[in-house]
Amino acid sequence: MWARAVPYEEFGRLRREAPVAWSPDEGSGFWSVSRYADIVAASRDVATFSSSRGVSFEDPTDEDMAARRTIIDTDPPEHTKLRKIVASTFSQRAVAVYEHFITGLTEEVLDRMPAPGGVFDFVDAVAKEVPIRVLAQVMGLPAADLDLFIDLGDRLIANTDPEITDVVWGRDDTDAYRRFPFRSPYGKRLWDLGREVVKDKLREPGDDLLSKLLRAEVDGDRLSETDLDNFFSILVVAGNETTRIAIAQGVLAFCQYPEQWDRLRADPGLIEAATDEVIRWSCPTHFMRRTAAADTELGGARIRAGDKVVLWYVSGNRDEAEFDDAEAFDVGRSPNRHLSFGRGGPHLCLGAHLARLEVRIVLAALARRVARFELAGEPRRIRSNFTNGLRELPVRARPA
Repeated sequence: MWARAVPYEEFGRLRREAPVAWSPDEGSGFWSVSRYADIVAASRDVATFSSSRGVSFEDPTDEDMAARRTIIDTDPPEHTKLRKIVASTFSQRAVAVYEHFITGLTEEVLDRMPAPGGVFDFVDAVAKEVPIRVLAQVMGLPAADLDLFIDLGDRLIANTDPEITDVVWGRDDTDAYRRFPFRSPYGKRLWDLGREVVKDKLREPGDDLLSKLLRAEVDGDRLSETDLDNFFSILVVAGNETTRIAIAQGVLAFCQYPEQWDRLRADPGLIEAATDEVIRWSCPTHFMRRTAAADTELGGARIRAGDKVVLWYVSGNRDEAEFDDAEAFDVGRSPNRHLSFGRGGPHLCLGAHLARLEVRIVLAALARRVARFELAGEPRRIRSNFTNGLRELPVRARPA
């Protein structure tokens, strides 16, 4: 179902009939939370709805979590301490420094687009090129390894797609990899690659984020090798994949709603609103899971301690109770308190300001160059219920 399309109609039915619904699966089952207000309420109540048991559907052991716990798998006060290490790098003021770099990079990437009117894969030509190079600038990643970082990130975040990875979660026996990121052998490869980069940073530290992590202390102690492994993996995957998805899905939306592209091009002052609407509409990460730390009630449902609770951001972003004409793609939408970066608790996406800046710059640059985007074939989705990724987006760009 998810490989075909996001099941928006089914989420609409859930919001109307069973906003907190029990979903039995082959394991212990889970609660699906589909309404905006309930998602925000659970996000705020970190004492009741914990992230410490992981954010996916699986049931990791304590040993699994100790080996691969990232910042998103922690609750305050541990989460607060880890977030403090990197928060200044991703503040609105700090990321503004990268605007000139991102603008120049975007122009270089767009200069390499095929001749006007030609058909090309927008994911490969544009959407994947900008975020990874911005991330390399922020983190201090070696340019020679960027394609490998993209490949490993794809194999991890699309670990349910047999056309992207040869070790498929839910199909193959992955017990041997349960202590690696995304329960994948490619998580270990990403760790190993990160350790090589760290060795270089120890020899020649700089002002980049990785060098900052190597100098950081939590409660007077430097980060352990395990901490560094997991910081590295989550930054590479989250910092690249989600922004790429937003950019690609945004262009797909403009193919489907060309009047909104015309509207944006006619009024560049809409660029901020259009950026947030692209991020709402695309919702790169469909959900995050929490675990009930105590018996509680949410949306009229009685939840038991230990139950998995899945917060469907992708449904909350289409909630009619929060958004006027929620099923409309509207580049002038205001207000737009979408859930794509999380909302209402400490787990607000660290890279929200950077992602928003990248999407805004790419959209503005495209609006100056492209009069109309047209689909030139069927988009190919990633087979995943976690990410709204596109593998291919064949388009034709009519020149301005």
